[in-house]
Amino acid sequence: MPDLPLLQLAERAGLAVDWIDANGRAQRVSEPVLRRILAALGHPAADDIAIANSLKALEKAHDSRHLPPLLTVDQHQPLDLSRYFAANSRCEVQHEDGTRQQLQLDAQALLPPGLPLGYHQLHIDATTFTLAVAPAQCYSLADALGTPHPRCWGLSAQLYSLRRPGDGGLGDCLALEGLARSAAERGATALAISPVHAMFTRNHPSYSPYSPSSRLFLNSLYASPQAVIDERTVRITVQALGLEAQLEQLEGLPLIDWPRAAGARQQILQALYQGFIKGEQPQRADFDSFRHAGGQALEDHCRFEALLDAAAERGESQDWRQWPAAWLDPRSAEIAAFAADHVEQIGFYAFCQWLIARSLERAQEAARGSGMAVGLIADLAVGADGTGSQAWSRQDELLAELHVGAPPDILNRSGQSWGICAFSPEGLRRNGYRAFIEMLRANFAHAGGLRIDHVMGLQRLWLIPQGAAPSEGAYLHYPLDDLLRLLALESVRHKAIVLGEDLGTVPEGLREKLAARAILGMRVLLFEQDPPGQFTPILDWPDNALATTSTHDLPPLAGWLQARDIDWGQRLGAIDAITERDWRDSRQHEIQGLRRLLHSSYGDTSSEADTLIDASLRLLGHTRAPLVLVPLEDLLGVDEQPNLPGTVDTHPNWRRRFALPAAQLLDDSDAARRLELLAQAREQAFERDR
Repeated sequence: MPDLPLLQLAERAGLAVDWIDANGRAQRVSEPVLRRILAALGHPAADDIAIANSLKALEKAHDSRHLPPLLTVDQHQPLDLSRYFAANSRCEVQHEDGTRQQLQLDAQALLPPGLPLGYHQLHIDATTFTLAVAPAQCYSLADALGTPHPRCWGLSAQLYSLRRPGDGGLGDCLALEGLARSAAERGATALAISPVHAMFTRNHPSYSPYSPSSRLFLNSLYASPQAVIDERTVRITVQALGLEAQLEQLEGLPLIDWPRAAGARQQILQALYQGFIKGEQPQRADFDSFRHAGGQALEDHCRFEALLDAAAERGESQDWRQWPAAWLDPRSAEIAAFAADHVEQIGFYAFCQWLIARSLERAQEAARGSGMAVGLIADLAVGADGTGSQAWSRQDELLAELHVGAPPDILNRSGQSWGICAFSPEGLRRNGYRAFIEMLRANFAHAGGLRIDHVMGLQRLWLIPQGAAPSEGAYLHYPLDDLLRLLALESVRHKAIVLGEDLGTVPEGLREKLAARAILGMRVLLFEQDPPGQFTPILDWPDNALATTSTHDLPPLAGWLQARDIDWGQRLGAIDAITERDWRDSRQHEIQGLRRLLHSSYGDTSSEADTLIDASLRLLGHTRAPLVLVPLEDLLGVDEQPNLPGTVDTHPNWRRRFALPAAQLLDDSDAARRLELLAQAREQAFERDR
């Protein structure tokens, strides 16, 4: 058992020493694990002296009189400032619009309610801090549709999987435009897409959209320069580079060849930039405006990309944590000198960000302009790669030495380590939640909604020291109420809904808190069975969560019915013969359970996969879920899943493409039939529940 001072330090640092696992059993973090995690949090705990010093430093940082740079409060609620100021203190408020207001704390040192939504500067006793005044709820589907009981539907798509003629082997925003218009014409309210976060421009071994370099910027490989500059210029550039044959060959592949497709696109972008910076360009003013608005954050990201290029040329590591000391500080004189010597290269990366931002903006305009009330729903990854741009530029706010994951549970006996890093709760508070706010704004910018991956991370995350097994981690707590208020404020400002992926081990009470903030949870048909084989009846689905058939980490319905995921487990040697047999028996039991529910709801239901998929979509449509999201894989009856957790190279993760162009996918006979069934079911659910 850890000694008392170590326990005290862990508790003060926000670590949960004791926790309950997925089986309901009490667990305690071991002493060695606590020491490693505390050290990575910046609180050395190797011995008694180190622990004592770390406790003193934490006590000083958490002194009740130490006013943080930003506080949050719900609108129409008073704010208790008694920890920091005396009763009846005078307060001057500078609103965001520059106007000033004089207030006074009451006899309990409470700031009276009544301030408008937004970020205001408060001046009390020669002290200044920011107050974020938040709405009670996020912008909701009811707000977007103008009805108190929405029963709408949308699609979800892996952006890279979409095709269009001339795409060069990789989905982009022009293909997304085509799908958005097609879906809107058929009555879709929303189109959820895979993450478009900035990856590593140089060839990188991972192309998982959930392991980005930065969640502040975008993946330029998805840009459509034809839509921003002009098609003729792009065509001439491709011809001049001699890439026509290579692009055509890449376009014909059933799976994405990421290194070659990315390399070809980078060549095109480089050549386009060279042409762009020479002579008169009608879009130059827009590019300059974009770069100015991006400020230091954009400059830092572009400098980081250029530093990666320089490190490669010098034979140095692509992990910034191994760089020379002079390169570790983004504000150092050496980095400023580097930027002055690499103006054109840094400008190229800014050009790429401009192209993808304008491309994505245009796709959202196409979705909304075609009739979608929400349009694109962006996907926010739970963390960023510790070797990436965001971790380098926000070193005090991200924990680059710890990996996010999950403890062992029923579905994954070994636990999971996702190889990404998370925010530092203390760093967020110290910096006025700057990194969190800028991340929200970046991801709300070109979308009508935001899906937060592993939304439990707003309350706690399982963090694992580098190189340790997933089981050798601990939960770190986050300032949930502050984060929810900031999320609600930015959601309302951007008029964008919020979805929270709450699958897995969810802390008690979190779902209720999310629902109170109008954040939709997520219910997946394949998981809606308790006990196994007993699926949730139509009217027992909740009205505070979206409904969907499957996710990118699960087999589509057709694959589930055929046990394709079990086939993969057997093929890769991930399961033994006994496990395989038990799994297949369990799957048959589950399939029979689903068939029973569908039969009781819709009468005769054959065992044909197409019929079961049709009925499953009808079932979701008839639930009380405000939003039903159907993956394109299930709409088309595809049997292979986008990602197989636990694999890297042995399964074609993040590489599968659809056979038809995106603009024609919904003309497929299966897709058209299922969309009609879904739309009818949604209308019937709306009439039933209004």
